[in-house]
Amino acid sequence: MDVLQAMRVFARVIDSGSFTAAAQALELSTAQVSRLVSDLEASLSTRLLYRTTRRLRLTEAGERYLQRCREILVQVDEAAAEASGAHLTPRGRLRVHSFTGLGTQYLMPLVVRYAELYPQVDVDLSLSQRTPDLLEEGHDVVVTHCRELPDSELVAQRLGEVFNVVCAAPDYLRRLGTPSCPEALREHRCLRLLDPVYPGDWVFERAGERQVISPGDGFQANVSEAMVQAVVAGMGVGLLPNFVAARALREGSLVRVLPEWQLHERSLYALYSSRRFLDAKIKTWIELLKAELPRLLARDAADLGNPAYWA
Repeated sequence: MDVLQAMRVFARVIDSGSFTAAAQALELSTAQVSRLVSDLEASLSTRLLYRTTRRLRLTEAGERYLQRCREILVQVDEAAAEASGAHLTPRGRLRVHSFTGLGTQYLMPLVVRYAELYPQVDVDLSLSQRTPDLLEEGHDVVVTHCRELPDSELVAQRLGEVFNVVCAAPDYLRRLGTPSCPEALREHRCLRLLDPVYPGDWVFERAGERQVISPGDGFQANVSEAMVQAVVAGMGVGLLPNFVAARALREGSLVRVLPEWQLHERSLYALYSSRRFLDAKIKTWIELLKAELPRLLARDAADLGNPAYWA
């Protein structure tokens, strides 16, 4: 027996004043309505109605049960309306995850913008140096960068390209010289960023040529924000994500080294669970990412290609 349906029928019988009128309103037969009410009473082991040929009368238990039925049915209807409208109106809690550097440089300004546009949505932004399991850990959207996407049933919205750049402080280069090729880095203090996508060696590529340099066992950090401070302080030459290096290059606290070489290119994606019945808060967040992130990436890529920022 469908208990909610039986509750609706029971309440309609009382409101209509008869089994026949309730059956007509619900587009059921009178026999079906009578059976549903009888099944409901049987499941409760309680008589809800006194029936005569002329009228119906609630029992004391029936009066109490009817009141609770109405409360429950209102809540069920409200929940259904809220759920069915979730794809129309952004509201609730949006859970977003990303890498630390990407989140602080690009996503936080977009979270602020999103909060202005959709005040009924509360954003949870979690940052770490790993790509989590979206479904297992309860995230709505994961913004990540990788060389190749693993096979999965997730929807992947490509947002652009990111890459790494070699940087140093101007004073460091004045003191120790500017490397003219990747091999020259072996004479410098190379600082190791523990990149979750490209751990270990620095891989330089140019027009089919490829050179690999190990940064050694000196200073290392697992987040790019710490590494950029070390490089600005003159501790050595560092490999930084373009979205982290861009600001320091514009400010002049860093200069780009070996700009003709490409390093560690990867694609940037927004991952989410499904296109079907997509919640409005997820849809609008993805739309904002698609509208704003490519523009920010293009801005920083243009800056990094400016010879004014090169050593």
